[in-house]
Amino acid sequence: MITLVYLELQKIFKKWRTYIGFIAIFLMTAIVQLALYITQENFVKSTTRALNESFFLQGNFFNGYVVAYLILNAMFIHIPFLIVLVGGDLFAGEATAGTYRMVLTRPISRFNFVTSKFLAGFIYTFLFILFLIIISLFASILFFGTGELVSLRNKIIIFASNDVLWRLIYAYLYAMLSMMMVMTLSIFFSSMVSNAIGPIITTMAVIIVFLILSAIPIDLLQDLKPYFFTSHLVQWDEFFNDPIDFNAILNSASILILHIVVLYSLTTIIFLRKDILS
Repeated sequence: MITLVYLELQKIFKKWRTYIGFIAIFLMTAIVQLALYITQENFVKSTTRALNESFFLQGNFFNGYVVAYLILNAMFIHIPFLIVLVGGDLFAGEATAGTYRMVLTRPISRFNFVTSKFLAGFIYTFLFILFLIIISLFASILFFGTGELVSLRNKIIIFASNDVLWRLIYAYLYAMLSMMMVMTLSIFFSSMVSNAIGPIITTMAVIIVFLILSAIPIDLLQDLKPYFFTSHLVQWDEFFNDPIDFNAILNSASILILHIVVLYSLTTIIFLRKDILS
C-alpha cells in the first residue's frame, strides 16, 4: 500500500495543474500581506473606530495573528476550487490516458488501488493546507509580530496575544478536514467519468447548489441544512468564539467524516464493479 501511495503521489506532482493551487495561494497571500502592510494604519483605524468610541484600547491590533485570520476568512471559500483541480483528475486522468487496464494487470487489487488514490489525495490536501499555514500564519508572525485579535460576532471578543495561536492552529486543522471532504467528493465524481473537467465542474456545482439551498429561507430547507456538508465546512470559525462550543465542532467534524466514509465506500463499490475497457 505504501508503494502504491508513493506512486500516486508521483503521478500527482508530475502534473503541472498540481502546482496551480500552490502558486495561486502564494500569490494571493503575498498580495494580501503587502496590501495590509501598506495600509495598516488605516486598517487599524477602520476596524477599531467603533470600539474607540466606547473603550480605551491599548495593544498591538495589527499583527501576524490578525493577518492570518483575515487571510483564512478571505480565501477559505475559494480553496475548494484549487483542491478539486487535483481530486477531479485522480481517476479521470487514468481513464483519459488509457492506463487503467495496464495498471490493474499488475498484482494489485482494485480495493488497494482505490484506497491509494484517496490516501494520495488526502496527503496532497494536508500538504496544501500546511503550505497555507506556513505562508499565511508563520510568515505573517515573522513579518508583523504577535498581538491581540479582535473577533466580531454577536459580541465583541478581544483575545490576548497568548490566547490566539492555538486557536489558529486548530482552525487550520479543521480547515484541513473540510478540504479533505471536498477532495473526497471530487474523487468520487472522478471515478465515474473519463475526463477531469467533469468532476471539477460537478464538485463546485454541488458545493454552490448546497450553499444556495442553505441560504433560502424555506422551513424545509432550513430543517435539512444541518445535514448539508457545506453547513459544516466553515465550523473552524467557532474556535474564535468565547466560550467555544466544542460539541458543535465535534458534531460538524463527525458529519464531515461520515460523508468522507460514505463517499469513499461508494467510490470503492463503483470501481470494484467497473468494466475497465482501456
